[in-house]
Amino acid sequence: MSKEPARGYALPVAASTNVVRPNRIDGNAPMSTAPANEAFEHPALFYRNEQEYTQQTGAFLREGLAAGEPMAVAVPGPNLELIKDELGVDARSISFLDMTDVGRNPGRIIPKVLKGFADAHPTGRVRIIGEPIWAGRSTVEYPACAQHEALINAAFEGRAVTILCPYDQTRLDAAALADAWLTHPTIISQGRERASDDYDWQAIVARYNEPLVLAPDAAVFAFGEAELRSVRNFAVDHASKWGLDAVRLEDAKLAVAELTTNSVVHGGGRGLFAMWSEPGHLVFEVRDGGHLSDPLAGRRPPAQGQFGGRGLLLVHYIADLVRIHTGENGTTIRFYLDL
Repeated sequence: MSKEPARGYALPVAASTNVVRPNRIDGNAPMSTAPANEAFEHPALFYRNEQEYTQQTGAFLREGLAAGEPMAVAVPGPNLELIKDELGVDARSISFLDMTDVGRNPGRIIPKVLKGFADAHPTGRVRIIGEPIWAGRSTVEYPACAQHEALINAAFEGRAVTILCPYDQTRLDAAALADAWLTHPTIISQGRERASDDYDWQAIVARYNEPLVLAPDAAVFAFGEAELRSVRNFAVDHASKWGLDAVRLEDAKLAVAELTTNSVVHGGGRGLFAMWSEPGHLVFEVRDGGHLSDPLAGRRPPAQGQFGGRGLLLVHYIADLVRIHTGENGTTIRFYLDL
């Protein structure tokens, strides 16, 4: 495929059952497009080694320092140290976050990390480095990671924000790198930035909207409004038997309460709760007849004064991973808690 050169940030480097299905809305309406001078910028950085990584990220951040832009870096811990070493004293004015912690669940990166920082600096351009996909992300996690990268484009449309997303070319598989061409309008590679002819973030959201298969050994509980308390107790009892500690039991109780209530209110009045144990974590799932029409549901805070719209967001904040499948036949929301 042909990709023409474009303007770049980077410095040169050396060559080398039937129910009525209501529309479920758990969030705000998409933002409108703003003037061109407030355009959102979302390049991906392909790097092959530490030298490329530090040189390119360093150049990006120094450009922001020169412009007086607020900046944050959210990358895996070892890469945080590489960037700090590259910047030296210049690192003092930058916020640093370990993405393996704050981005453990990809679904909370937009509301808690990216929008959290951008909204704290409402005037002028904000510059962020975010690396949500790294070697070691599991195949269960990856679809949520790819959808996150795609949905950044919707979440920040029309905002004066630049988010640079590094990708390790030597350790990530070809599918992850190919997906980056769809989720980012531009790619930086070997010191050159080029437009992506493949850019189509909606295609990635759709591709990874995968049906979620119920585990054959799952404990299940069909519920309606009258069973909301019972289903919550069912979840807590099973989670306790499977070894979830007291703090996480409260998290599970709250998340199950939010999702089952959403099913009753927005998902046709009834649902099916299921849970099971897998090595290292517990899996909780709620299925109902509703449809999530907003792709950013649960990934951005509700507007001030808005009634509702917080349930799925709260689940993203609590869980170690959230997977969602939604379609005309209903919605499944699955969340994981580490043991």
